[in-house]
Amino acid sequence: MRLILCLLLVVLAVCCYEANAAPVCYAVKRETFTFLLKSEAELKKNLENYNAPPEAVEAFLKGKRCADSTMSFLDKKSVAGVLSSLR
Repeated sequence: MRLILCLLLVVLAVCCYEANAAPVCYAVKRETFTFLLKSEAELKKNLENYNAPPEAVEAFLKGKRCADSTMSFLDKKSVAGVLSSLR
């Protein structure tokens, strides 16, 4: 599975090298910051805005728990810093 993902990323990079990914939508930044830096309760409240099915919300929260358990706060701040530097 990981090899397929790597291959897909390489193919996208080769085929879409002229694409400009710099203008990142403000909503995407906000959601990513919430995922990385806010609490699980705040994330769940934020997800309610999208009327997502409960199993999708639980899957997202499971991803948050995984990120919280594997990434240090400094790592999360670093990712958020890179994202905030994008236009």
